[in-house]
Amino acid sequence: MTTSRIIEFNIEGMDCADCVSTIESEVRRLPGIAAVKVSLVDNSALVKLDTTKVSESAIYDAVEHAGYAVQR
Repeated sequence: MTTSRIIEFNIEGMDCADCVSTIESEVRRLPGIAAVKVSLVDNSALVKLDTTKVSESAIYDAVEHAGYAVQR
């Protein structure tokens, strides 16, 4: 049984490369994150996670903690 999953979600409030870097850093701090790619152009994030170690909700919370809005 695979515990790896990829999620994509929209983020509001980004306006520069520093925003992208901040969000990627916050998400990477969570346990179970295999990869994270944030796109300023698309206002979105693509995250590969281990579902036994981290929930989607925890990822959204980390982005919101960094000061950005997530479309859940």
